[in-house]
Amino acid sequence: MESVGEVEAAADELATEAGLDEEQRFHIGMAVREAAINAVLHGNEYDPARQIEVSLENTGADLVFTIADQGSGFDPDHLPDPLAAENLLRGTGRGIFLIRSLMDEVHFRQLHPGTELTLIKHLGPKDEKS
Repeated sequence: MESVGEVEAAADELATEAGLDEEQRFHIGMAVREAAINAVLHGNEYDPARQIEVSLENTGADLVFTIADQGSGFDPDHLPDPLAAENLLRGTGRGIFLIRSLMDEVHFRQLHPGTELTLIKHLGPKDEKS
């Protein structure tokens, strides 16, 4: 789990270098942290023999964070709706929902084995909301 903190710190550093404000950096940090936790706990099933692979990039137009695990994969389109009445009081199951709400784009790719999650935050004028 120590790698999760390292990934979050690297994401914050990239966002800071890109000139994002504190709120935007907080959103990115939360989304990247949640994605890294999901990769370690759910993807790799907390198996220390499995690795997560992370890349962080500033393309000039976007910040792109890619996190891949070595797990069995999952279908993001068949996750329970965290806003459904039967799920509101559950203590888990909101990670992907949270990630999608905090980032501008979220893409999943099945690696066989593993899942790759790409989070994108668009850079641009502060008045633009994508």
